[in-house]
Amino acid sequence: MTNIIEESGVLNITRRGFIKASSAVVSTAALASGISLPFRSNPVAAAVSDQVDEKVVWSACTVNCGSRCPLRMHVQNGEIKYVETDNIGNDEYGDHQIRACLRGRSMRRRVYNPDRLKYPMKRVGNRGEGKFKRITWEEAYDEVTGTMQRLIKDYGNDSIYLNYGTGTLGGTVTKSWPPKATLIARLMNLCGGYLNHYGDYSTAQISAGLNYTYGGWAYNNSFSDLENTKLNIQFGNNPAETRMSGGGLIHHYIVSKNRSNAKTIIIDPRYTDTAGGREDQWIPIRPSTDAALVAGLAHVMITEDLVDQAFLDKYCVGYDQKTLPASAPKNADYKSYILGQGDDGIEKTPNWASKITGIPVDTIIKLGREMGTNRPCAIHQGWGLQRSANGELACRAIAMLSMLTGSVGVSGGSTGARESDINIPFVRFPQVDNPIQTSISMFLWTDAIHRHHEMTDKTDGVRGAERLQNPIKMIWNYAGNCLINQHSDINRTREILQDDKACEMIVVIDNHMTSSAKYADIILPDLTTSEQDDWCMDGKAANMPYFIYAQKAIEPQFEAKSIYEMCSQLAKRMGVEQAFTEGRTQEQWIEHLYAETRKQDPSLPTFEKMKEIGIYKRKYDHHYIAYEAFRKDPDANPLNTQSGKIEIYSEQLAEIAKTWKLKEDEVIHPLPIYVDSFEGHKDPLTSKYPLQLTGFHFKARCHSTYGNVAELKAAARQEVWINPIDAKERGIEHGDMVSIYNDRGEVRIAAKVTPRILPRVVALGEGAWYAPDGQKVDHAGSINVLTTQRPSPLAKGNPQHSNLVQIKAVQKA
Repeated sequence: MTNIIEESGVLNITRRGFIKASSAVVSTAALASGISLPFRSNPVAAAVSDQVDEKVVWSACTVNCGSRCPLRMHVQNGEIKYVETDNIGNDEYGDHQIRACLRGRSMRRRVYNPDRLKYPMKRVGNRGEGKFKRITWEEAYDEVTGTMQRLIKDYGNDSIYLNYGTGTLGGTVTKSWPPKATLIARLMNLCGGYLNHYGDYSTAQISAGLNYTYGGWAYNNSFSDLENTKLNIQFGNNPAETRMSGGGLIHHYIVSKNRSNAKTIIIDPRYTDTAGGREDQWIPIRPSTDAALVAGLAHVMITEDLVDQAFLDKYCVGYDQKTLPASAPKNADYKSYILGQGDDGIEKTPNWASKITGIPVDTIIKLGREMGTNRPCAIHQGWGLQRSANGELACRAIAMLSMLTGSVGVSGGSTGARESDINIPFVRFPQVDNPIQTSISMFLWTDAIHRHHEMTDKTDGVRGAERLQNPIKMIWNYAGNCLINQHSDINRTREILQDDKACEMIVVIDNHMTSSAKYADIILPDLTTSEQDDWCMDGKAANMPYFIYAQKAIEPQFEAKSIYEMCSQLAKRMGVEQAFTEGRTQEQWIEHLYAETRKQDPSLPTFEKMKEIGIYKRKYDHHYIAYEAFRKDPDANPLNTQSGKIEIYSEQLAEIAKTWKLKEDEVIHPLPIYVDSFEGHKDPLTSKYPLQLTGFHFKARCHSTYGNVAELKAAARQEVWINPIDAKERGIEHGDMVSIYNDRGEVRIAAKVTPRILPRVVALGEGAWYAPDGQKVDHAGSINVLTTQRPSPLAKGNPQHSNLVQIKAVQKA
């Protein structure tokens, strides 16, 4: 029943859970399938009272979808019986209930999941084999601190790395990203620091690219402002599947666009649910060719005198010769690039753009005219299109459309970035400065294990130092699945991690036996949000921001402990306990942070009132308008760019392009130009692998979170989208099992034959839990078996949507 590998004591197991146990070695298959978790507050309890003790407790879903949805836990006798969502407010826009999606409503199934980690464990087999031995918390703490002290002595603090993880992104005490905001970072910085990372798997290319355009993170108008626009254009933006809850943004998107009655155009290789009959036009586009479309649109607007010349002259640098920096060569401006007067000598006509993008010439011409004559124009881009090999250039190009139309900084307009919103300021957990200045791209940690000696600032984007001094010898993996599941080229990653002489210690802190947890040396079981108190912040409801006081609904399950308690105990052994805790418990920190917040904003409810109401909403009668002050007075409110203006031509990027060492097919450019990407539609590799594979965020999961909830997997099956033309060529019918493969690996999954995907393009939802069969063939539909670890040129980010594959039908039985 439980597939016990080896017994060294007595392990009494029932279908209701562990009653008594001593040391034993158990496989992850046993943990996943052989043991059912009890649906009561404590599996060790000997008896349950006949009297029903019922209460309703406010909690939250804190995963990384961009939402923060309130949950109301109905608890009976210490067990969560069912989950409801917000019941405060009404159905009026701007005063509505923040209703969780199906994922959040299935939280009970996460808390009581068969995959739940129950107690500390130590690896006893080969790394990745999934064999662990149960140990005590004291043994776990001693093992971790002992190894950490040895590695710091032998290699230095920069040999210890905090891996990317966003499983509890919405928490405050439990926050798992950015790294400096986590309690692991606080602990490590008190002990001498750690090797940091910059960027993230979601936005590396856009945050790096638009930083050189707008100076820092690029904001955009809120979706609520769509009610004031004249034209609504969404590049690869799909809130109906990525931010689909009441705490997300699809609600504001739909209501606001309907109020404006503006024409809505969706540009995406896939006909998404955000389109779903609510759009006026779907323009399918080849992946990684958005910058070519922008160039074709720009050609129409420039040659037909439809650009906002006054805006470009006053607020921008590098549109034409008049505003080009003195350091730039002649004809290095954007207008010259479009008209073919630049270095490449190619005029970026709609016909040129059509051949690259697959979009008809007439469609490009019509869209360019619509944009030039309907101002202000709301242009938003999702984050999927920048997760490509030329993503930095693509995102900068889309922003050009907001500049050409003069839409930046005005109501109804846009910046070309993803939508932004209003947040309620909140005092966060205090941070300790990291004594280690060196950081790497979050995407290159596998490289830093086995080739650190080659990694420099000019070749691999190392920051804070000219090169890496030490390899990664220890990894903290807290609330994240990027060790395996969410990192590219899983088979290559597995090979790197299986060598425990290279990276010597991996500590995984999580709720469930994820794909990454199977590669741990030490597993520490974490509490879910339902088992502890925390503030859940940054609720994204456009002009109605909110936060939630998530309170403990049930007692901790099994032997799981909070991240605060774990770090406090580790700090004690490292001699920094007082500095870490400052004499407070987790509950005291919760109250202290709120007291500090109320000092800044006394209008907030009292702490006792927040316990009662659970959720606090603040209504605004205005929209978020990005760079509004800059638009009104650019001299008094300059941007954080070198010039203080919007930089179409970036002198900084020109210098980077000269000094960094790039491969022949990699381009960093001062202008937002179009270049072909590796593993794009023109790559010679298409002769072997003719289909472009792109990923998308799947509604049944938030990345990989909720990926082990059986009911959600049944409600939304994992399938690969393929056009009927491509399916017919391969003898594939809807529902057939197919093999998707390239030189990196193979995935077998059912086919979804649909005209909602462009021919020669296939799509697979990201985040499915990797399930190999022993022959390196995945049967769950994990896209990262097929993605490359080759980073993008500037951000060194993950080009997860630049992949070439082939698909064939699997022989029917």
